Amino acid sequence: MSFHRITALLFALAFVGGAICVSAQESKPTIRHHLVAEPDENATPPEVAQAEDAMQKGDFTAAEALLQKAVVAKPNDYRAWFDLGYVYAHTERLREAIDAYRKAVAAKPDVFESNLNLGLLLAKSGDNAEAAKYLQVATQLKPTDHPEASLAHAWQALGRVEESTAPQQALSAYAEAAKLYPKDPEPHIAAAALLSNQKDFDAAAREYHTALQLDPTSERALSGLVDVYVTQKKYSDAEAGLRNLLASDPQNGAAHMQLGRVLLAEGKNSEAADEFKTALQANPNDPHAALELPQDPEPHYALGTLLMYEKKFPEAQQELLMAVKLKPDLADAYGNLAIVAASNKDYTLALQSLDRRAQFQPETPATYFLRATTFDNLKAIPQAVEYYQKFLAVDGGKFPDQEWQARHRLIAIDPRHADKYEVKK
Repeated sequence: MSFHRITALLFALAFVGGAICVSAQESKPTIRHHLVAEPDENATPPEVAQAEDAMQKGDFTAAEALLQKAVVAKPNDYRAWFDLGYVYAHTERLREAIDAYRKAVAAKPDVFESNLNLGLLLAKSGDNAEAAKYLQVATQLKPTDHPEASLAHAWQALGRVEESTAPQQALSAYAEAAKLYPKDPEPHIAAAALLSNQKDFDAAAREYHTALQLDPTSERALSGLVDVYVTQKKYSDAEAGLRNLLASDPQNGAAHMQLGRVLLAEGKNSEAADEFKTALQANPNDPHAALELPQDPEPHYALGTLLMYEKKFPEAQQELLMAVKLKPDLADAYGNLAIVAASNKDYTLALQSLDRRAQFQPETPATYFLRATTFDNLKAIPQAVEYYQKFLAVDGGKFPDQEWQARHRLIAIDPRHADKYEVKK
């Protein structure tokens, strides 16, 4: 297998998510070029051959010194520049690697691997527009090895850099990748995600289904499909898919978490709580997944909310505190945390939670009323009066029971203005 081919795939794996799984089990590049018919005067200089041998042994310092000599002696040696680009990329010098690959492409524009690697590195640097130019060229060239899979990878990389600026072209690129390498679910997952962002949910669901046919264990495909179903309110379809997955993989914490969200949307609160609890338990077969799940604020927020509805306020407070600890800008969680904290008579936490919520969302009649009752419980009468008044000013009859309570409390704690609070008949 050629060195160009393997390095192209190594960069593809490193810089673009969802790579084609060709040569994925090879841990070291084989420094061996596919022979190209060239005149004898263009034969590989000895410094380049020695450098590639050093690279094979992992001695990148020696390889770099040899390649620097080679490009000084022969500035248009595309192969030396290509190898030097690999050395720079391997040693995490992105700008130097990009410059070296540019020189490789300038010296010999029709090399697939040079264009692909340059495009991937430019994408990594954030220059998607420039990256697209070279990836587009790569899709029109012939790879040295595994032509279908390599071209599919180039098309998929092109799709990723075009998503934000040319989504229809990105979808076309994903379709080309899928045609060239039909065993890979990744182009379908990428296309589905893009279609979902465009709110073409039926088309997104079809792509996710295709990906799952190719890889029934793909959590990304299943999670995406569930999200589409939930958006379409096809909760029974989402639940069925997740239960099928859990039947074959009962320790899949991510699937339990997804199922909890679906059950919550269906109003099956008790079942949802059980799924969230299961998701948050350690997974003995996958400690990394177990560690990741407790770091996700969403199940803590959802479980805390369910426990709040079940009036299990101490447990709810613990879960909601964990949710905002993990995601300090989770505004909705602060509102619920204020409710359960007040129910637990932790009035200081209730007010702190309302203040944090107010940093992200405007006050509502409900938050004014909760502030008022919290200050009332703290015997902070001026503040209680202020917020009961604010509640009455904005509620407009939405919460008549709370309006009755607010008026009567104001009559009790602000008797000098009692006539203002009485309901005129």
